[in-house]
Amino acid sequence: MGDTFIRHIALLGFEKRFIPSQHYVYMFLVKWQDLSEKVVYRKFTEIYEFHKMLKEMFPIEAGEIHTENRVIPHLPAPRWFDGQRAAESRQGTLTEYFNGLMGLPVKISRCPHLLDFFKVRPDDLKLPTDSQAKKPETYLVPKDGKNNVADITGPIILQTYRAIADYEKSSGTEMTVATGDVVDVVEKSESGWWFCQMKTKRGWVPASYLEPLDSPDEAEDPDPNYAGEPYVTIKAYAAVEEDEMSLSEGEAIEVIHKLLDGWWVVRKGDITGYFPSMYLQKAGEEITQAQRQIRGRGAPPRRSTIRNAQSIHQRSRKRLSQDTYRRNSVRFLQQRSRPGRPGPLSTDGTKDNPSTPRVKPQPAVPPRPSSDLILHRCTESTKRKLTSAV
Repeated sequence: MGDTFIRHIALLGFEKRFIPSQHYVYMFLVKWQDLSEKVVYRKFTEIYEFHKMLKEMFPIEAGEIHTENRVIPHLPAPRWFDGQRAAESRQGTLTEYFNGLMGLPVKISRCPHLLDFFKVRPDDLKLPTDSQAKKPETYLVPKDGKNNVADITGPIILQTYRAIADYEKSSGTEMTVATGDVVDVVEKSESGWWFCQMKTKRGWVPASYLEPLDSPDEAEDPDPNYAGEPYVTIKAYAAVEEDEMSLSEGEAIEVIHKLLDGWWVVRKGDITGYFPSMYLQKAGEEITQAQRQIRGRGAPPRRSTIRNAQSIHQRSRKRLSQDTYRRNSVRFLQQRSRPGRPGPLSTDGTKDNPSTPRVKPQPAVPPRPSSDLILHRCTESTKRKLTSAV
């Protein structure tokens, strides 16, 4: 069997999503050397950071030493975010960019960085669940390459947040904010870094430095899941605060609460504590991409470490104490270890113990087929167009 490489990358279109907040992802059909075809979804911010790292890996070909030697194509930085029109207009740019990359020498077009970026991720296979209030909306690239203006909706309505303290950026991809600055949040990453815009500035800002204007509570934070999800630490962290947990690289833990600021509550045995989500990876998944992201940006600061924070709300966000997490977690584990204990059953068939935290059952997610990934949302005529285009 020969080396793994990509034969062709085709942009199929883009998709508007609404979880955890409204954003756009681009759909790529990736044809591999074994003739398999996979559909993957990538955000523009991910693509741009992939591009910046590619330039760092090949400085000569990027023209960093002599501009006349540049062969890596240009890619505009994320600009003022104006919703669906921006997502539509970038399609031509992305098509030219990846066509250009695939035509470069093998050391670039088949480098591990490119191959890892387009490998299928678990999120690429997930179908929208029935519990979602709004399903993703798919927009395919027209066969003739022309944009249909009638299909373009108005600008996206972004969530507005306020900075509670001064933050000075430490890299070119971050954004400096001052206390009281009002920003629009374009993307909320699970890492706790949010991509924001303010007038003509754009960049990543720690979520801990931002608060919603209308309410002190972050309504999008999910409820704790005391059943836990298996994760593995990909970088060691030594606790700084009393409610944090120190872990070495390679330790297996369970995540019981995923908070939007990037500091998740994890459990090891019957001990719980905060741990940076950037240093975690789901058990059984490839860690190369996650480790590369860590090198580009570290874990965001915690709210408790911010000095002179100035909130406009009289009360702060409600957060559970680690004592509460530990107590509820121990109760859940004890109840799970004694399944035969008598007790009233709840509506979902599990034993209903008032002292035990209710855990919502996680629906099974069927795998999403590769090339037919988006055909279930298209008309029959669109299916024929997509099949012929591919």
